[in-house]
Amino acid sequence: MDKLVEGADFYYNEAGYMVLTEKYHLQKGSCCGNGCKHCPYEYSNVPAAQRDELLRAAAENKL
Repeated sequence: MDKLVEGADFYYNEAGYMVLTEKYHLQKGSCCGNGCKHCPYEYSNVPAAQRDELLRAAAENKL
């Protein structure tokens, strides 16, 4: 993967943490299992209990 581009591959949140974008994750090709905010893979590698909570929160944010 090439050098990360701010605004396309990541951004910094209010707390100053780097947040990877959906575009970055799609280029990566699979879920890393860390529960990333913009995971396009429905958190497939995240443990079941945490995955359910993340999917529930994501659904609430899309309403």
